[in-house]
Amino acid sequence: MTVEAVEKAFADVGVEGFVHAREVGVENGGETGLGADDQVVLASVFKIPVAVAFAEEVAAGRLDETERTRVTSRYRIGGIGTAGCADDVEMSWRDLASFMMTMSDNAATDVVFHRVGQAAVDAVLAKLGLRRTRILGCCEDLFASVAADLGTGDAGDALENPTWDQVRKLSIVDPERTTSSTPREITTLLDAIWTDRAASPPACEQVRSIMAQQVWPHRLGSGFPAGVQIAAKTGTLPSVRNEAGVVTYPDGRRYAVAVFTRSQSLDLRQPAVDAVIGRAGRLAVDHLRSPS
Repeated sequence: MTVEAVEKAFADVGVEGFVHAREVGVENGGETGLGADDQVVLASVFKIPVAVAFAEEVAAGRLDETERTRVTSRYRIGGIGTAGCADDVEMSWRDLASFMMTMSDNAATDVVFHRVGQAAVDAVLAKLGLRRTRILGCCEDLFASVAADLGTGDAGDALENPTWDQVRKLSIVDPERTTSSTPREITTLLDAIWTDRAASPPACEQVRSIMAQQVWPHRLGSGFPAGVQIAAKTGTLPSVRNEAGVVTYPDGRRYAVAVFTRSQSLDLRQPAVDAVIGRAGRLAVDHLRSPS
């Protein structure tokens, strides 16, 4: 990957981008990146370590994943999955974890997060030495920070059609004040999940399986041919669009890829930015696959 090619790809769509990619399971293997050690806003990419903590609780026998629980109106934020339901929903823990990762259901995330606890999520990061990755609560906490920053009681309405004056006040888009990490630390986490080092092997396998079912193909997956398998997690906030995951080629080689962007647009739909995430990821992987 030439840095110039990736920088141009981001510049062509008017975003600032940060990338890191590494071959999975290869000790001292190849890696490449742009701004790989810059602090970036995770947005919903933070749900990956939450999923690991959940799966480890299940594998250790501390949580019965078939037990059912209720998602109430307290968690109705974000509008996707159970967060968009008009009525309370009862689901199993494993289905909530699936909704959290496959469609980025914020309500499901918070119910799962409150069940496993902040300490269990922090333990995942500490085990892998991810010192620059910090998870400051769940979606409920992030939305509460929006309300505090804007002095309003309804963060959801404020985020529907935000203005730049509003966005500039938000801690959720400032990596120094919100849940954040670096592209390199996120690929370190992904590598550990795919090599059974992030948690017990059954827990890692559960996370890999769930991530392979994500329903959003328009970002990282858009850069790769149909024969390449994608298991990933998106993240979206005003001016922020991300995706991190593992791409597996037919020859069995696997690559952890993390792409984070900051845009100058607040449009809800930004197909060019979504596509450049796939483009940047592909450039990085092509570099790692090219003969040295």
